[in-house]
Amino acid sequence: QLQLVESGGGLVQPGGSLRLSCAASGGTLDYYAIGWFRQAPGKEREGVSSITSSGGITKYANSVLGRFTISRDNAKNTVYLQMNNLKPEDTAVYYCAASRGYYRGLGESEYNYWGQGTQVTVSS
Repeated sequence: QLQLVESGGGLVQPGGSLRLSCAASGGTLDYYAIGWFRQAPGKEREGVSSITSSGGITKYANSVLGRFTISRDNAKNTVYLQMNNLKPEDTAVYYCAASRGYYRGLGESEYNYWGQGTQVTVSS
């Protein structure tokens, strides 16, 4: 059973940066497309970014395009989300999710495995 654990969240000032990590165990991520999602208080969970199993294709929500970068290191069984120029509206719990296959988009229903989430707070 694939298990995902997110890390790297925290409190950061507006304009700052964080790098989230999603580490997998119980399976190899080579065969899985990965997505990052977030859920702000009182809002529905939304897709932020996804990456194909090979890492060759990435997708971003318009709200983070140009500021966030998704990447993966299959040798380390880990996927990353580099977040730059953070804004207060980026405050949320961030989740990574996996689905066996080459490509998945930003829909929750496309993913089978989920981590527990890591809190990101952007505030001065």
